[in-house]
Amino acid sequence: MAEEKKGFFKRLAEGLSKTRNNIVSGMDAIFSGFSDIDEDFYDEIEEILIMGDIGINATTSIIDNLKKKVREQHIRKPGECKELLINSIKEQMRVEETAYEFEKQTSVVLVIGVNGVGKTTSVGKLAGKLKDQGRRVILAAADTFRAAAGEQLTEWANRAGVEIIGGGEGADPASVVYDAVCAAKARKADVLLIDTAGRLHNKRNLMEELKKINRIISREYPDAHRETLVVLDGTTGQNALEQARQFGEAADLTGIILTKLDGTAKGGIAVAIQSELNVPVKYIGVGEHIDDLQKFDADIFVNALFLSEPGRE
Repeated sequence: MAEEKKGFFKRLAEGLSKTRNNIVSGMDAIFSGFSDIDEDFYDEIEEILIMGDIGINATTSIIDNLKKKVREQHIRKPGECKELLINSIKEQMRVEETAYEFEKQTSVVLVIGVNGVGKTTSVGKLAGKLKDQGRRVILAAADTFRAAAGEQLTEWANRAGVEIIGGGEGADPASVVYDAVCAAKARKADVLLIDTAGRLHNKRNLMEELKKINRIISREYPDAHRETLVVLDGTTGQNALEQARQFGEAADLTGIILTKLDGTAKGGIAVAIQSELNVPVKYIGVGEHIDDLQKFDADIFVNALFLSEPGRE
């Protein structure tokens, strides 16, 4: 497990290297360039965090927290603020252990997101993770809008070694969900993972479709724990935040899967999304393999954002 974490940290640190170069080089210049901790010092840090896609709300909160710690600990030298800043960002990103309750209960997990963000792939990877934990998983291919989605999900189901319930292209997604719920109950599945169509350009249709799906789940499977995860592409920065906002209007989001963090200069968006929407980032993806989706860990993520070695603090 430690080896797996170390390998994931290495991939994450490599993936976030562009973001790190953007943020850290500027930070280091501030910490070494200022002789006093004053408003200009804080303003410079604020600017670099915002430029790193960390977002205004999160940045304000981080700076306020930093100022408080500097006062409480009577810190005088700018160079001593770096660790405080890193810890302040970690606090901002912390995900409660209760965020993963659905992994231990009988659950229905709706996965939403626009096409092209890695939604179907994330569903497949999550199925593999849950199967490895000894959970019985059934996939529902309710993205009947995109021609290749069902085939792609079937491929992932085979790779993860889990069952899949699907409908033909153009089938009613709600009827696929109904069949999948019936199958999940009959086969005593632990987790039903539903891949849904993501079409934000016609939000009203999306809302109606999600409402219909949710009604079926509430009626047919009232005791199941419910989870709605939105998949966002980490390379799109502020655009991902806007997508999350719009999906939040269409569905009751409980978590975020942030994909494609390998090679993005906008990795700071993970901090912004969590802060702006008050919805935790629960999983992050840094590659194509089934183990390249991992639970979000604030310490690992922030260390990868600021440090290139996991052991360094």
